[in-house]
Amino acid sequence: MIIKNARVYTEDGIFLEKDIFIEGGLFVSSAEEVSDGQVIDGAGCVAIPGLTDIHFHGCMSHDFCDGTREAIDAMADYEASVGVTNIVPATMTLSKEELLGICKTAKAYKDEGRQEGKARFHGINMEGPFVAPAKKGAQNGEFIHKPDIEMFDSLNEASGNIVKLLAIAPEQEGAMELIEQRHKDVVMSLAHTATDYETAVKAFEKGASHVTHLYNAMNPYTHRAPGLIGAAADKEKVEVELICDGVHIHPAAVRTTFKIFGDDRIILISDSMRATGLDDGDYTLGGQYVKVTGNLAALKDGTIAGSVTNLMDCMRTAVLKMGIPLESAVKCAAVNPAKSVGIYDRHGSISVGKKADVVLLSQEGLELRNIIMDGKLL
Repeated sequence: MIIKNARVYTEDGIFLEKDIFIEGGLFVSSAEEVSDGQVIDGAGCVAIPGLTDIHFHGCMSHDFCDGTREAIDAMADYEASVGVTNIVPATMTLSKEELLGICKTAKAYKDEGRQEGKARFHGINMEGPFVAPAKKGAQNGEFIHKPDIEMFDSLNEASGNIVKLLAIAPEQEGAMELIEQRHKDVVMSLAHTATDYETAVKAFEKGASHVTHLYNAMNPYTHRAPGLIGAAADKEKVEVELICDGVHIHPAAVRTTFKIFGDDRIILISDSMRATGLDDGDYTLGGQYVKVTGNLAALKDGTIAGSVTNLMDCMRTAVLKMGIPLESAVKCAAVNPAKSVGIYDRHGSISVGKKADVVLLSQEGLELRNIIMDGKLL
C-alpha cells in the first residue's frame, strides 16, 4: 500500500507532506519495497499513527470487568473502528476473586492471539483496589484493600504478568513498600488519593512515575498545599493522564496543564465506560448504577463515573474546543501512551519497521476518513 498527498505526522512531532509506504504489514522506506498494492489518495488529510488508550473501562455495552472474552473482543473491535489501535483496559475496585477471574480471562485472551481488524490488547491497567476511601470516586468502597504485595503478585501472576499499570494511593499502609519493590515490573500510578505533597514526593522517589486522571479523585492544587499535582509537576520524569472529554476538566485547566507539564509528559486517556458508543440511559460501572446524559456519566450521588467519549474524540475535543495544537494532541494520544506501556518500539509512530497503523483525518474538522491497520484498510 502507498498513501499519497497526506500531511504525515513524523517522529519529530511535526507534519510533513510525504508518501507513506507499507509492505507486509509494516512501514517501509521506499516505493521500490512495495509490491503491486493499493494506492490511497490522502489529499486534504492528515495522517497520524493509530492511538493507544491505556485507561478505559468499556464501550458498546461491554466492560473489561465483565471478565469475558466476548467483552474484550467487542471492545477491541469498537476501538479499532475509531482509530484506537492499541488498548490497555482498566479494572475497577472489586473483590479479589472477581479480579482474579478478570486477570485469568485477560491472560487467556492474550494467549489466544488477536483477530485481524481489532485493536491489539497489550495488558491491564489495574485501577483499584489499592485506593483511598476518601477519594474513591466511582470505585466501590466495599472492596477497597490496603496495598498488599502478595495480593498484587497473585493477581499479576494470574494475568500472565501483563499488568502494565497499577493505581495506588501512597498514603495507605503498605503503599511505599509495594511501590519500592514492584516499580521495575509495572508502572506505579498515584491515584484515588488524598495524599499531601510530601508523601507524593516520597512515592515518586520510591519509584512511582505516573498519575491517574490528573485532577480527578485527588486533592486540588492550592498555593499552600500543592498536593499530588504540585509534586508531579516538580518531578520531571513523572507522566500524567488527562481526560479531555469536555466534562472532567475545564478547557482552561487543560491548557494550563500543557503549559506546566508540556506535551512530553501528558497522556490523553478516555476513561470510557460501557455506555460509550451508545445512547443515553442507565448503565453500570464496577457494579454500581450509572446514569448517562449526553457526555456526562454519573453515580446516583452525582459523582462522575468515567466518560462516554472514546480517545479519538477526546483528542479531537482537545484540539477543536480546547485550543491544544494538533501536533501536541497526537503526541499525547499516540506517542506518549505507547512509550508508557513499553510498546513504542512497534507502535505509536509512522516509522520504518513498525506496525503499519495509520489514521487519516480531514484537515478541517479532523473527521475520520480511513483507518489502516497492519497495512490493511479497515
